[in-house]
Amino acid sequence: MAGRFPILYLAEADAEDAVLSSGVLAYLVEAMPQATFTIVGSPASAPLFADTPRLDRLIVLEKEGRLEWLGLWNQVRPIKWGLVVDMRGTTFSGKLSRQKRAVRAKDEPGVHKVELAARVLQLDEVPPPRLFASDIARAKVESRLPDDGAPLLVVAPGADWMGRQWPAERFASLAANLTTDGPLAGGRVVVLGDDRDRDAAHTIRLAMPRNRTVELQGKLSKQEALAVLERADLYLGGDSIWTHLATAAGAPVVAAFGPSDDTVRGPWGGTVVRGPRSVDEFRKIDPGLNQAIQHMNEVPADRMLRAAKKVLAERAG
Repeated sequence: MAGRFPILYLAEADAEDAVLSSGVLAYLVEAMPQATFTIVGSPASAPLFADTPRLDRLIVLEKEGRLEWLGLWNQVRPIKWGLVVDMRGTTFSGKLSRQKRAVRAKDEPGVHKVELAARVLQLDEVPPPRLFASDIARAKVESRLPDDGAPLLVVAPGADWMGRQWPAERFASLAANLTTDGPLAGGRVVVLGDDRDRDAAHTIRLAMPRNRTVELQGKLSKQEALAVLERADLYLGGDSIWTHLATAAGAPVVAAFGPSDDTVRGPWGGTVVRGPRSVDEFRKIDPGLNQAIQHMNEVPADRMLRAAKKVLAERAG
C-alpha cells in the first residue's frame, strides 16, 4: 500500500441509508485518485459498494454482535488509515490508528439524510447519491435489454411494506399512457424489484402491448439494476430501495410517497408526489407505521402522470 492513501469507510447497515449517503464515498473516489478503499457494510448494504473503484477490500459484518465487531477489529486494527469515515457514528472507529476521522452525527428533524452525510466531510456542496456499476454488470444488462433505440421507462412497483406500496394497476396505467401516445411513445418498460413483486410486474406487462415489457424482478444484482437505471429515460417507483438506486444511477425519478417523510429521505433531486395527508396524519392512524393498511391508495394517478410528463418535458427542453 506504499504511496497510497488507505481509507476505511463504515457504511450504514440499512441499505437505503447507505445509498442516501453514498455520494460522500463517490466524492472521495473522484477527489482523491491516490486513495484506496476498504468498505465495511452489512449483508444488505455491503454489496452496493462491490464495484467501487480502487476497492481493496469489501468486508461484510454478518451480525451486529460483540464477536463480529471483535473480528472486524482484528482485520482493520493493523493498518494506519489515512482517513476513517464512520457513517454509523460508532466509538469503534475512534480506537483505530488514523490520520483523520470523520464521523456522522445523529439525524436531525427536517434535515435530509443526504445533507447530513455531506456534513461528515464538511463539504460546501452536497454530493448527490452515487453508486458504481462495473463494465461486467453493464455487459450482463446489455444482453437482457433490446437494442432498438426505443425510450426506456423503468418501473419498480414494489416496497418492503404494503403501507408504502402504490397500487400496481396505477403503475400499469401510467406506463401504458407514457409509452403508447405519451412523451415516451414507442418505448419499452423494464420492471425492477424482488421476486415478491412478480404479480405487480405481471399487472404492468398485461397493460402493455405485446413484447414491450421486460420483467427483471428478482433476476438482477443491485449493480446490474444500477446499470439498467443508468439507461433509463424515466424511472417510476415508490418509497423503496429501487427509487434510491435510481437516484444513485442518475436517472430522472418520479416517486409516490405517503407515510414516509420525503423531506428527510425522499429521492434526492427527484420528484415526489404525495396524497392529501401529512406524515403526522398517517401516524395518527398507524403510530408504528407497520400495520397492514394500504396508505398509498390516496396518491392519485393523474398527479403522477402530470409529474412524469413535466420531468420529461424539462429534460427535453
